[in-house]
Amino acid sequence: MSVPHGSGRNLSAALRRGLTFWRRSIQARLVVSTVLLGTVVISGMGWFLLRQTEQGLVDARVRSAIAEAANETVEAEKRLASVPGTDADAAQQIALLFEPIVERGTSRGFGVVLVGPITEGPDASEGGTRTSPGLDTAGVPESLRDHFADANRTAWTFTRVHQRLGEGEVDTAGVAVGHLVHLPADRGRYALYFLFPMDQEEETLALVTRALLTAGVLLLVLVAGLTWLVTRQVVTPIRLARRVAERLAAGQLEERLRVRGEDDIARLAQSFNQMAANLQRQIRQLEELSRVQRRFTSDVSHELRTPLTTVRMAGDVLHDARGDFDPVTARAAELLQTELDRFEGLLSDLLEISRFDAGAAVLDVDDVNLVDLAHRIVDMTRPLAEQRGTEVRVLATNAPVLAEADHRRVERILRNLVTNAIDHAESSGVVVYVAGNEHAASVAVRDHGIGLAAGESALVFNRFWRADPARARTSGGTGLGLAISLEDTHLHGGWLQAWGQPGKGAQFRLTLPRHAGGMLRQSPLPLVPTDVSATPAGREQS
Repeated sequence: MSVPHGSGRNLSAALRRGLTFWRRSIQARLVVSTVLLGTVVISGMGWFLLRQTEQGLVDARVRSAIAEAANETVEAEKRLASVPGTDADAAQQIALLFEPIVERGTSRGFGVVLVGPITEGPDASEGGTRTSPGLDTAGVPESLRDHFADANRTAWTFTRVHQRLGEGEVDTAGVAVGHLVHLPADRGRYALYFLFPMDQEEETLALVTRALLTAGVLLLVLVAGLTWLVTRQVVTPIRLARRVAERLAAGQLEERLRVRGEDDIARLAQSFNQMAANLQRQIRQLEELSRVQRRFTSDVSHELRTPLTTVRMAGDVLHDARGDFDPVTARAAELLQTELDRFEGLLSDLLEISRFDAGAAVLDVDDVNLVDLAHRIVDMTRPLAEQRGTEVRVLATNAPVLAEADHRRVERILRNLVTNAIDHAESSGVVVYVAGNEHAASVAVRDHGIGLAAGESALVFNRFWRADPARARTSGGTGLGLAISLEDTHLHGGWLQAWGQPGKGAQFRLTLPRHAGGMLRQSPLPLVPTDVSATPAGREQS
């Protein structure tokens, strides 16, 4: 029989919800653990009490059965002793022996079996058998019968007592007690077996069992309730603290816990509120310092625009007239023009960084063909590559690789990656890979230069960081290019990742979602180049 798919999904969802609740709820785990431990303890105590009660009932019943059987045997022997010595009627003496015992057994609740005469020796045998009405002789165990074949001592054993009462039958545990008597008429040995059923003891034991079960269940319910109540008093403030902590983490810095009483929980709430107040004050201070820093950077950048423009105009005049200068002055004019270009680029980058810090950067989304963009960037950087003696190639499919992105920002990312690769390629060539799939588009820039040491791939996107501080920036970079590229990538919801290995070069990979706002799960291009097997350094900036 097959289970419907809907039922299977519902069962799986319910199981997941139950497991989630179990993992997250301390109260549920404490209650269940306490109930399980209480079940083990109560079960052990109940079992011990039942065994003790059962043993006490059985011992009492055995003692009373042996005593009653002995009394009946003594009474029977007295009746036989009162028979005249001239009476040789064995049947009459058997009736005198057996019938009074049967009558008392009927009123007192035990049965009697008379077997005899019993002969001794290797050919021992038993004579006739007489029983109480409705009593089955199978209740006399063979072991007890065999005992009187060659012994005269009284014996007893446990047995099952079978009785026919009206139209039904009763089968209960019981005690069988055997005695030997001698009949004067024929000098024979007769065995009297008394069968005492223990139905009352069984009823008493069942009653005790039900009482213990009821008491155990009620005790477990009480323990579960008390545990739930106690844990609730402890867990509820913890849950409130968790909710307040979540609101604090979400930026609601004014949230506080309500303090009630003077116990440990109240003191914990006071400490929590004090911590939250200190964090709020420090966060406000940091926000104010950050705001001041951003404002300072923005103001400085804007204020430098005017003198830079003036210096730029003067520098352009000197640069255009450098042919009329002596060689030293002409060289100074050229250096001034180069540094002015770099200074202007640095100001532009600082302004862009300040916009990112202020959260004012926005996207102008359009369809961007990364293949065409990669070829255009390679054409733009070709003079720099020829100056370095480096060849830059694009490896991509003929089909366009489209992504919904800000064309200006993606172009800036690729330009920074390619110029950075040319700076570190050391005449070994740079390869730009472009690929895409249904969900993502990716560009990887590979160089075979000095590479990155272990841990440096986590630092390359830091502002003004350089792998070799003594190394000149051939491209005239400001040290902010990769940091701005990372911010541009984050603005698109993409990944910018770096891999490097000393002596084997480096590879930077940009991965963007094909559609704006999409989620990335994997990249169409590998982060580690296919020509390298070991990956001691690699970092995902996402």
